[in-house]
Amino acid sequence: MNRRPRKAMNQINVVPYIDVMLVLLVIFMVTAPFVNPSQVELPSVGKSTTPPTLPLEVTIKADGSLWLRDRNTAGEPTPVADSALPAKVRKIAKVDQPVVIAADKSVRYEVVMRVMDTLQRAGVARVGLLVKPVP
Repeated sequence: MNRRPRKAMNQINVVPYIDVMLVLLVIFMVTAPFVNPSQVELPSVGKSTTPPTLPLEVTIKADGSLWLRDRNTAGEPTPVADSALPAKVRKIAKVDQPVVIAADKSVRYEVVMRVMDTLQRAGVARVGLLVKPVP
């Protein structure tokens, strides 16, 4: 007997998959009206009685001099010595008030790090760097 060799099938039969998808679609369409959307309780933010405090600004000039300014009082910057910086900051700063450092472009990185270290040793929890945005 002469048998012909079987030819491989090169197509996938997708009809059963379509049938299953249509059945699932009908089930979802029938059950959708019975599902109650639940209410999501979002957290609310209490209104604060005090306005947010602006940070203290420590400016390091190109010559290495330090200047301290309290942005809350909109006062002018006052010069301060390296050794007097922690005492001045403790005297002026309110509880959990951040301190930002604005340094001249030509100031060495070590000077900025020394001022940051001094502020952290003085008990300032939040120390940041003030940068000029690129236009």
